[in-house]
Amino acid sequence: MAGTWGRFNVVALALGFAFLYLPIVLLVIYSFNESRLVTVWAGFSTKWYVAMLNNRGLMDAAWVTARVAFLSATVATVLGTMAAVALTRYTRFRGRLLFSGIVFAPLVMPEVITGLSLLLLFVAINFDRGFATVTIAHITFSMCFVAVVVQSRLITFDRSLEEAALDLGATPVKAFFQVTLPVILPAVIAGWMLAFTLSLDDLVIASFTSGPGATTLPMKIYSQVRLGVTPEINAVSTVLIAIVTVGVVVASLANKRQDVLRQREAAE
Repeated sequence: MAGTWGRFNVVALALGFAFLYLPIVLLVIYSFNESRLVTVWAGFSTKWYVAMLNNRGLMDAAWVTARVAFLSATVATVLGTMAAVALTRYTRFRGRLLFSGIVFAPLVMPEVITGLSLLLLFVAINFDRGFATVTIAHITFSMCFVAVVVQSRLITFDRSLEEAALDLGATPVKAFFQVTLPVILPAVIAGWMLAFTLSLDDLVIASFTSGPGATTLPMKIYSQVRLGVTPEINAVSTVLIAIVTVGVVVASLANKRQDVLRQREAAE
């Protein structure tokens, strides 16, 4: 009986991974297709990567997306960390329930509603849509994800370390940056990477808040896919997959290295 359940679990796990990752593998394979038809294999070729690099529209959209993602993730990480500290350290202040609701509302709010509300706000204050509005919109919806990640780490943080630094004469700001922040840094980095990935992936909110000269890569890909999928789009998607994969691997190795160093310090 145990062997039957073991085989069932293995088969179920294999089917689950195949369902998740087989389409991605096929996309990567067909990005090297010689033929322009994505469903017909005609031989190995890298010409679509060359065509991608020569496509000025795609490259401009990719540059806009990278700038928006980096800037919005950085600002969202700072604001999300501050919000997490406020919610964790100050459990009794007037308006805490309202503040936490505002911070975490984008987690459950449909993206269409968020994008439409931001569009109406920018129109009401007569703020021209463009790079700045897309960045602000991405900060708005990604900050809550950073707050959740950092708050989960702060809840388990040993406050006695910070209190010891305060007893030794450190100011609260110095104690935070020299004691608390190094301990919660993996969570802060994870929050930044999550916000960066969400910004790279966003289509709906960017469609509402973008303007001339602020077309993001998901918007560009979506507009081209409506006319038909080409191996050039597969090449762009493969590059994005490679970037995300490298980022995840680097972050995992960095976290593992920190864990090893922490264990060595504890043993000494």
